[in-house]
Amino acid sequence: MSGALLQVRGVAKRFGGLVAVNDVSFDVARGELVSIIGPNGAGKTTLFNLLTGQLAPSAGQVLFDVQDISALSPNRRAQLGLGRTFQISQTLTSLSVVENVMVGAFLHHRGLKDAARRAEEVLHLVGLADRADVRAGILTLSERRRLEVARALALDPQIVLLDEVMAGLNPNEVQEVVSLVERLHAEGHTFLVIEHNLKVVRRFSERVIVIERGAKLAEGTAEDVLADPRVVEAYIGRKRAT
Repeated sequence: MSGALLQVRGVAKRFGGLVAVNDVSFDVARGELVSIIGPNGAGKTTLFNLLTGQLAPSAGQVLFDVQDISALSPNRRAQLGLGRTFQISQTLTSLSVVENVMVGAFLHHRGLKDAARRAEEVLHLVGLADRADVRAGILTLSERRRLEVARALALDPQIVLLDEVMAGLNPNEVQEVVSLVERLHAEGHTFLVIEHNLKVVRRFSERVIVIERGAKLAEGTAEDVLADPRVVEAYIGRKRAT
């Protein structure tokens, strides 16, 4: 399958006099893996919140499968096929791992048995099947990150937005998540990923979008974007870049 699944057209978000996202446009095609990078505070998570409905845009449009979803609620966007993880884990700590995933599975699998079956399938995908009955509150950070991915996948999404899903992980744990994302992508999943680890971005991104001070600074292949002097300057500063 091909064609633009997600279309972002001139999206902006203003908080009073602060412009957090400024006239950002891009597309994500079906089956693509696109990374969004940028310095801390650049507006990347705010952009994700505009795409998934946690925030309403001050200007611009978000189209999903050619439908304008700019005014739709987060749950309606999830029903249409947008799944996401959060920069700060949203784990339901008092529930078991499988119950956490069932919360997402209930969106399209209304019966208890069907939701449990779908949750178990997803836990196998992310390598948490043996932790299904454990209380989510005792999981390690790496396991919580994979649980977040599992909950997003349980929505049966057309696209998954991953917000720094590898943050805080050690190199071995990062490799596990990278391998998981690569495997899911090879199976046809579409991903839009916020990531700070540039080695990871270079490894698995088909395209990279750079956000700086709320605006799109650059877009292209990882090799081209990461060699762009403007991107280097945005990350390490004008003096050091020179």
